[in-house]
Amino acid sequence: MPLNQALLPEFDHEMQNTRKSLERVPDNKLGWKPHQKSMTLGGLATHLAGINHWTEAIMGQDSFDVKGVPPNPELKSRQEILGTFDKNAATARKAIAAATDEQLMKPWSLLSGDKAIFTLPRIGVLRSFILNHTIHHRAQLGVYLRLNDVAVPSIYGPSADEGQM
Repeated sequence: MPLNQALLPEFDHEMQNTRKSLERVPDNKLGWKPHQKSMTLGGLATHLAGINHWTEAIMGQDSFDVKGVPPNPELKSRQEILGTFDKNAATARKAIAAATDEQLMKPWSLLSGDKAIFTLPRIGVLRSFILNHTIHHRAQLGVYLRLNDVAVPSIYGPSADEGQM
């Protein structure tokens, strides 16, 4: 089985679960944050919506330098967040579906100026920097939702709010 075909079901599953979580983001709580050092709920949801955008750089360049790249502005509504997420997920899926095993095994580096933050085969970058990164921030979003009395969706099994046996 080609590597991209092994990765796509996992990608689809995680994107479906991430969208379920983003669908719960309340427009009236986008500015809320649990701690002064934390992102706002809107900032976290914006970040989640944009993670898949990195797939283009991962598949289309040998490296990316984050030094001096300004942060993305926060999206202003759940509708904008979902639209951005859907667009980025579709673009990422298309790039993964088109990738060859040879491309997926080529190294890719995330840089900060002249310092490599990491270098991995592209398939490893997709797993860690796209999928695991998404899962990490989706879990944070679940906590943000819980703290705002918003029902947390079932992801890998029942949550306290849905999917009870």
